[in-house]
Amino acid sequence: MPHPLIDSITAHAQMFVKLRRELQLSAERDLVDWRTEDLVAGRLEQWGYKLERGVGGSGIVAQLRRGKGTKRLGLRAEMGAAPAVAGSAFGHTAMLLAAAHYLARQGDFSGTLNLVFQCADLQQGGARRMVADGLFDRFPCDAIFAMHGVAGQPQGQLLLRDGPAMASHDEVFITLHGDPLQGAADPVVAGAAIVMGLQSLVARHTDAQRVAVQVSGFEARAVPGAAAPLATLQLGVRALAPEVRDNLQRRITALTELQALSYGVQPTVDYRRHAPVLFNSALETEFARQLAMELLGPGQVQPQAPAFAGCDDFAFMLEQVPGSYLLLGNGDGPAQDFNEANLPIGAAYWAMLAQCYLH
Repeated sequence: MPHPLIDSITAHAQMFVKLRRELQLSAERDLVDWRTEDLVAGRLEQWGYKLERGVGGSGIVAQLRRGKGTKRLGLRAEMGAAPAVAGSAFGHTAMLLAAAHYLARQGDFSGTLNLVFQCADLQQGGARRMVADGLFDRFPCDAIFAMHGVAGQPQGQLLLRDGPAMASHDEVFITLHGDPLQGAADPVVAGAAIVMGLQSLVARHTDAQRVAVQVSGFEARAVPGAAAPLATLQLGVRALAPEVRDNLQRRITALTELQALSYGVQPTVDYRRHAPVLFNSALETEFARQLAMELLGPGQVQPQAPAFAGCDDFAFMLEQVPGSYLLLGNGDGPAQDFNEANLPIGAAYWAMLAQCYLH
């Protein structure tokens, strides 16, 4: 039997399914920035939330206070993304809005609820920009939580993990400058040696379960009979421990420079750090785990799921405030799609978490 809270939210779920589809359609028409903000903010104001728009650029924070409780809870949802993945992001928006609707009408809690709607994604620095804009100075939180759909896991199943849960994300842009008049100073050959060296680096110097180095681009152009003047490589680097991340940066930089110089090629290494390791705090994750068991039953919960090699910039928020990042099984559909059967489940979970944490 479904939990009564799921039944209660299911009664209004179609309203939020319609809203999610409307938001996705706006994204596909490149209207996401202003249209999304207006649609989300309008609903929240109507329900009595105090709003702050433009946090970190285009983020929204909606606050609802009840009673005399002193605890402060943050719940975060993505509110926008590139059209190709907008369906998934707006599913998270719709789940949190459905919970906000329930909590405004009949939520039983005492304290401060901060709903954080992050518009820009990882590539645009959304979470980092909100934190830099004083998110937690302006809206203090004692804990913060987020939820994301994950393809290939049973639909409606919640996956939790304390400790390192998602990898850091860095990009490396390497330029190798050769001499077209000297065949020995060939940046293509040097680049090939660097690629092979990177594979050995992971195998010999790091735990393969805690790291991934992917060559996502290797490009060079030359005229017949001459070496290419330059070659470029692009790498994606992920790690599940901060010390491994630091070590990889040192070793990738050193390997590139030494290999390039051994071939008479001049290297330039542009190492860009995007998101840190996402680390779920033990206390908050255990709290979230127990609620998941209560809402769905043990058979629908993975209490300590494996770490994911994916990344999420919610990690920036977790560096400032303890909390946990949950995954919600999306079934076997494409990763960019949102399974609308999950909407009342995710919303009910947020409603339960808010009421229990701010009790």
